[in-house]
Amino acid sequence: MKAAAITERIRAALPDARVELTDLTGTEDHWKATVVSAAFAGRSLLERHRMVMAALEDEMKGPIHALTLDVKAPDEA
Repeated sequence: MKAAAITERIRAALPDARVELTDLTGTEDHWKATVVSAAFAGRSLLERHRMVMAALEDEMKGPIHALTLDVKAPDEA
């Protein structure tokens, strides 16, 4: 799956998100995503991960095999 499509899905759920993606294997199915959003403020790490994973629910069933997340509120970035 292309980085632009992943970024689009995340921003659909978190419109203010700053998203940086790294293809970990060169095969476009193992990604590291750094996501910074005000929506994460006051939320636990687990809640933040769930928010991003919910945005990519369908993609995690196929085109994305592995996703490493680094999720932060703007004051943590």
